[in-house]
This record gives sequence, structure tokens and C-alpha cells, in this order.
Amino acid sequence: MENFPVIDLSPYLDDPSNPELQKLCSEVSRTLKETGALLIRDPRCSAEDNDRFLDMMEKYFEQPPEFKRLQERPHLHYQCDVSVGVLFWDLDVCCAACAFSALCQFNYPIPSLKQNSIAFHVGVTPEGVEVPRSLVDEEMQKKLKAMPPQNQPTTPRGPDPKWRYMWRIGPRPSDTRFKELNAEPVIPDGFPEWKETMDSWGSKMISAIEVVAEMAAIGFGLPKDAFTSLMKQGPHLLAPTGSDLRRHGEEGTVFAGYHYDLNFLTIHGRSRFPGLSIWLRNGEKIEWLTAGDCIAGMHEVVVTKRTLEAIRLASEQNRSLWRVSSTLFAHIASDAVLKPLGHFAESPLASKYPPMFAGEYVEKELAVINLKGNATS
Repeated sequence: MENFPVIDLSPYLDDPSNPELQKLCSEVSRTLKETGALLIRDPRCSAEDNDRFLDMMEKYFEQPPEFKRLQERPHLHYQCDVSVGVLFWDLDVCCAACAFSALCQFNYPIPSLKQNSIAFHVGVTPEGVEVPRSLVDEEMQKKLKAMPPQNQPTTPRGPDPKWRYMWRIGPRPSDTRFKELNAEPVIPDGFPEWKETMDSWGSKMISAIEVVAEMAAIGFGLPKDAFTSLMKQGPHLLAPTGSDLRRHGEEGTVFAGYHYDLNFLTIHGRSRFPGLSIWLRNGEKIEWLTAGDCIAGMHEVVVTKRTLEAIRLASEQNRSLWRVSSTLFAHIASDAVLKPLGHFAESPLASKYPPMFAGEYVEKELAVINLKGNATS
């Protein structure tokens, strides 16, 4: 990511009405259009905020599997990843936006649910459950084989060997065509700081995404709230992952197989261990809103030589060897309609993106990998 410009959100936060910010907003939209990724700095998110979150999640993931499974809710159905997003990256508060996806939910499939009910997972998902799309999508596999060998992603050997914790961020609609299961949040015993830490960090990340979405809309020549108005009461999820580098610290181990995110924007806080790689320009959701002008980024998380060096250093310093990703999936509201916005509706490609509810789009995407459960009326 060395060649990526870092977008400092400070000038926009200080005075979003300043006409001189048009150039900065154009830089945001241009970078997303050309790469599907973005590095940002948000002064409202401190390194201390990120460390506090990582410290708590490391402590949690270090607990025995039998303890963590107490927070498992398999009857509420598992979900995974696919999106366009913003990632926190590197020093202080740098973020990398990894994909401007289509608009609403997660990834991997499942046959359609009865009564258009979308089940959102809460609590912990054990390792070996999330399946990378590249493992089951034959069309994607063909595209990967056509890539130059040096650009091909690492081939996963099975489900991802990582744990994930799902935590809802923000309000949900009381009336919707796509009813989520109204499960209570799952809070592990022995973590009195859990709710405040999760809510605080999740809210900061959503706030950063909303600013990026506003700036991107302005840069694309759309109203400032073109994207954020569709995000209101979306099923946003703070979904940190935990990967045990003691057990799975060999070079080439795939923690998150090659995929795109299904939601609107994904944001990652800085991780203490390298391993995230992105492929520029490919994906779904924002693609829908911009008639293909801006598409999502593909990405994977793999143990690399840089990861091994970070493992060595952490071992010497007696620090945790759990790799925690500070991941948040920001969604378009399920009842919002996906369609090319503003002048993008005049694009010759607009007909490829017929109007559909974001929740409907998600159901179709979920039907690819079989992670959706069978809901009953």
C-alpha cells in the first residue's frame, strides 16, 4: 500500500461546506474508482482506541475453545465476508478502504429463506466454519487460473482457520421486508468492559465510513447524502476475527481466502500482524450504485514473511500471538433499493443494474455458498 495516498479526513470534518474540499473529495472517488481501496486518517480514532479494542479481543480469543463456544449461537445461522470497503491500516489512524461493494450484506450463500427473512449471526463463529468464496465458486476459480501466476491468490485448502465475533452496531428498523432475528447481544462472562468497548469502537468506525461515503458521493458528482441516506438503520456489524498464530503460523496459511465483501463498505483498524493483501478493481455493490463505474476490491489474509517477522518480535516481547482484525461491515439498509444513482442512471451500462432491494441482492449472493439457514414462519 506504499503507493496509496493517505486521505486525511480532518479538513472535511472541520468544514464540510468548504468549496475547496472538492479536490479532496474527487481524490476519494477517483481512488475508489481506480483501485477499489482507500487509506484514510480520522483524527477521531486514536491509536489508543484501537489498542484498547485489540487488547480486549486478544484476551477473549486466548480463552479456551470450550469457553468461547459458550458465546456460539449456531441456531441463529452463520455468515461470512464479501464487500468494498475502508480499512484502517498502518500507523495511528490510517485506514485502507478495501472495496466499494454493492450495498448490503455479507457473503456466502444459502438458499432463499421463507418470508424473505435474513438471519444475522451474533456471538462467536468458530474456526473452520467460514468458507472462502474462491473455494466454492467455479466461475471465480476460472478467473483465478487465468491470472498471471505471480498475481494469483493463495489457494485455500478448506474453510478459514479463524474465529470471528459478531456484534451489532447501530439501530435496526422496526418495520422491514427482511426481518432479522431479534437476538440479544452475546456478552462473554468476565469481560465487564465488553459492551462499552465494542459499541465505542464500532461507532467510531461507522463514523469514519460515513465521512468517506459523503466525500465519495461529492466526488462522484452526487448529493452529499446519496450513500449515507441509504445506510441509515443498515445491519452494520462489528466482526473482529481471531487467528491463532501459534497453531497456524506457517508461511502460506490462509486465514481468509480470496473474496470480496458483500456489504457496502468494510473498514479495518490496524492489525498487529501483517497479512492482508488486496487485488485492485473488482467487485459488486457500489458497482450497483454507480452502474459499474466503481467496483469492489478482492482480498485475502495469508501468513507472509512479514507476518513471521511480526510473530518473532511478539514472541520476544511476550505479547499475544493471536492476530486480531478490527473489521466492521457497513451495510445499506435491507429495504433500500439498489439502482444507479443520479447521472449514473444515464450510463450505457445502467440496464445491467436493475432496481432491487438490498436485502434481495444479499439473498441472491448468499445463495452462492450455503451459509444461510432455513428460517420458518
